[in-house]
Amino acid sequence: MKPVIRIICATALMVTGSQSYGQHKNNYSTRIDSLIESPTSPRPFNGVVLITQNGKTKYSKVYGFEDSRTKKPLKMEDQFEMMSNTKQITSVLLLKQVEKGKVDLQAPIKKYIPSLTQAWADSVTVHQLLNHSHGIIDTEKPLLFKPGTEFKYGNLSNILLGKIIENTSGRSYVQQATDLFKELHLKNTFCYSKDQRRNLVFGHINKDNHFTPVEKSFINDENMPADGVISTAEDMALWNAVLHKGKVLSPKSYKLMTTSSILSQHDVFGKEKSGYGYNIRIVEYNGIPYLGHTGLGDGFASLNVYVPGSDVSIIVLENQMSEDSHLYYYQEALIRNIVMESNLIKNKK
Repeated sequence: MKPVIRIICATALMVTGSQSYGQHKNNYSTRIDSLIESPTSPRPFNGVVLITQNGKTKYSKVYGFEDSRTKKPLKMEDQFEMMSNTKQITSVLLLKQVEKGKVDLQAPIKKYIPSLTQAWADSVTVHQLLNHSHGIIDTEKPLLFKPGTEFKYGNLSNILLGKIIENTSGRSYVQQATDLFKELHLKNTFCYSKDQRRNLVFGHINKDNHFTPVEKSFINDENMPADGVISTAEDMALWNAVLHKGKVLSPKSYKLMTTSSILSQHDVFGKEKSGYGYNIRIVEYNGIPYLGHTGLGDGFASLNVYVPGSDVSIIVLENQMSEDSHLYYYQEALIRNIVMESNLIKNKK
């Protein structure tokens, strides 16, 4: 389970008083360059940034190293741990079982995971696992709250969703995810295995700008539906394109996934509560709707944002995780702000 973060979003860092509004909107590339190369940032940036619109690259930047021990430079095709951005894939695989008539979103999870022994398994629904309103903190403990009344984010719900996917399909989560990646031509996306790293870079813990590599060892098949997928910035932009343009789910399933069914708060997306769907946040920036999610852990941080009205994807992947929780997504949030204020975004207010 990832901790709730608090983040400082000092957007004024990038704007000088002499800039006109038009210049401000058109110089997003320069502003992002200045941000990630700044020697005065509270922490260095180490990762990749990719911004696309209508399937075309609008900004692409690689900055930093794959491994702090060798200082080998990062490449755009390097692979990163997606951590909680994995959960979108789990939502899609579950909804595909719904489309086949094998899962009822409003059915109690006991129907699909008969091994659960707690009484709450007869009341918590699949829908509540998908939007984190289930109240489960441990499969051997009572619920934290009445299902459907509150939001409590965590990995356990997606581990249970993975079991439902497997039990109703008769195939492993890894097999189904791998088939999905192949179908969607996500050639550089795969489920983690300790026996194959491919181009997976090392994650790092950043303490006072000293980087310590993280040796990955704990992910197993059970955890996979929560945070086990490895990908690249280019594949994540492609994922956004196929998911949000109706090439993965039926219109009904997609609407269920991207419609707010509970409210939650995350500092990257604002200090007030905003909408949450099926492992995706439904947010507004200055009145402009967008969808997004973060991922954190194992020495990695990721931000995936999609702006439907402008067909813009903002992908930021880092192979570092600051020990200071205030700085987890420092550059990620600022890059999002810069793009949302740029001429790439159509203001439909």
